[in-house]
Amino acid sequence: MEQTWRWFGPADAVQLHEIRQTGATGIVTALHDIPYGVVWSQEAIAERKAMIEAAGLRWSVVESLPVSEAIKLGDGDLEPLFANYRESLRNLAAQGVDCVCYNFMPVLDWTRTQLAVPLPGGGTALRFNAHEHAAFDCFMLQRPGAEAEHKPEVLARARAWFDAASESTKDALLATIMAGLPGSYQRYDVPGLRRVLDAYRGITRDDLRARLADFLRAVIPTAAEVGVRLCVHPDDPPRPLFGLPRVVSNEDDIAFLLDAVDVHENGLTLCTGSLGAGPTNDLPAIARRFAGRTHFVHLRNVTKDADGSFEEATHLGGDVDMVAVVTAILAEQGRRRENGDADWRIPFRPDHGHELLDDGQRKTHPGYPLIGRLRGLAELRGVMTAVASLRGYPV
Repeated sequence: MEQTWRWFGPADAVQLHEIRQTGATGIVTALHDIPYGVVWSQEAIAERKAMIEAAGLRWSVVESLPVSEAIKLGDGDLEPLFANYRESLRNLAAQGVDCVCYNFMPVLDWTRTQLAVPLPGGGTALRFNAHEHAAFDCFMLQRPGAEAEHKPEVLARARAWFDAASESTKDALLATIMAGLPGSYQRYDVPGLRRVLDAYRGITRDDLRARLADFLRAVIPTAAEVGVRLCVHPDDPPRPLFGLPRVVSNEDDIAFLLDAVDVHENGLTLCTGSLGAGPTNDLPAIARRFAGRTHFVHLRNVTKDADGSFEEATHLGGDVDMVAVVTAILAEQGRRRENGDADWRIPFRPDHGHELLDDGQRKTHPGYPLIGRLRGLAELRGVMTAVASLRGYPV
């Protein structure tokens, strides 16, 4: 598997020369300064690619080429937005960048309620607490009908948290929820978030599914024409949030979207952490079922609680059987190489990571420290080497 590393561009606190020392050979990045829906020019793509190649690395995956909110809302004349997306795909292909990760999560990207939970051995982790999510939803947003969507015991804890919380604590929770937009500089206060959520009022899961299918039908033919593989990132966490439907949360959702446009270029980013937070998701089974349409892999782990809370674990700890997932992906790589596929090696990156040692001294994006991800990459590299050796799979 191709070892890659997410890099947020020149302003990232982790520099390209440091990434090269991790052993990664590929970079996962995007042109985060370009607003959603605007065409990525060949010139801008070429400039970023040249910067990466000057450091002895290659631009392996785009993460993300964002989908405009209007497309998810089905709002107005969408053809200009589809046309811009198609043009960006053509421009990426012209510069030799042929794998594009995107997501279809409305309004928010990944969502946590704590960014620095202390770990027993030192360091910190990201965490999603169900009661803090409920407190924000019911008592800060005051979303109509929200209380009926949370378990009674979670709601009781949420009320106790809210009643005891200072204004600064509530502000910190809002900032933490907004931190899940790592490549975007769009942030909302509570009234602003209410207005954005109001736009989705009445939009059902089936509605959002239909809009995802419309998006795929609009852009996948161009991707296939120019040789770009699109790969959707699952919802994180894989459940509705703040009344927003989510439609890439489980095995059935993945099957639906892959069948919507049933070609190789319409694929999956297999994220073991996002899907792993779903209590009914069997990650090794999902990895095996959709291996042939998996174009990119995020490997991380979570430990789940009965109330719906979860915490980012070490890459080889937590509830996901990482060895079984890696084995499935390496088996697929072997199949592709035997078929003579030019792109048989599947890129992966160590996703998120604990803040360890002096990680806290850098101002990195939450979840993206240097040392914590380096530890994860080293652990995953060891698993891959061992599995490949035992099974005879190509690494």
